[in-house]
Amino acid sequence: MAKCEICGKGVTFGHNVSHSNRKTNRAWKPNIRKVKAVVDGKHTTVTVCSRCLRSGKVQRAVKEPAAVSVEADA
Repeated sequence: MAKCEICGKGVTFGHNVSHSNRKTNRAWKPNIRKVKAVVDGKHTTVTVCSRCLRSGKVQRAVKEPAAVSVEADA
């Protein structure tokens, strides 16, 4: 199952409880995304929860712009 590589957040299990107090199993899934990030100076793909992304615990990899040739006007 998916788990955040930064904080370790994963699926939590519990019950849905109806008005008559019947309990059925259910799972709460975290909001996990695969993002390209800088880890130890290298660009790698990591699975991270949205809270770690928002709080800045992960530095996203920045795409390098394509080389643009600029010609001097004569």
